[in-house]
Amino acid sequence: MVLPSTLSPPPLRTDVDGVVRIGGTRVPLETVVSAFDRGAAAEEIVMRFPTLDLSDVYATLTYILQHRAEVDEYMAGRRQEAQRVRAEVERRFDTSELRKRLLAHRDSA
Repeated sequence: MVLPSTLSPPPLRTDVDGVVRIGGTRVPLETVVSAFDRGAAAEEIVMRFPTLDLSDVYATLTYILQHRAEVDEYMAGRRQEAQRVRAEVERRFDTSELRKRLLAHRDSA
């Protein structure tokens, strides 16, 4: 018996915001990468995120391993974007007074 040698594309899609997501779910690639880098197996990742399909996670892990440099570059870009958004939110919404009130409330309780 000869097995077919067709390769399926990875189950990755980029949404309108430029976020790479797994299969038809809203789970972002960085979630799977982070879990995998912390030592989670494919089955553990599916247990944590039940909307994921096990075969999609295995295919994604294969993609990560085969394209590590590109994935790391994407991850660095996502971290930069998160820092930019955080800085923008902090600039626009001063939370120091709210923090003081919350700490005072906690201390009085």
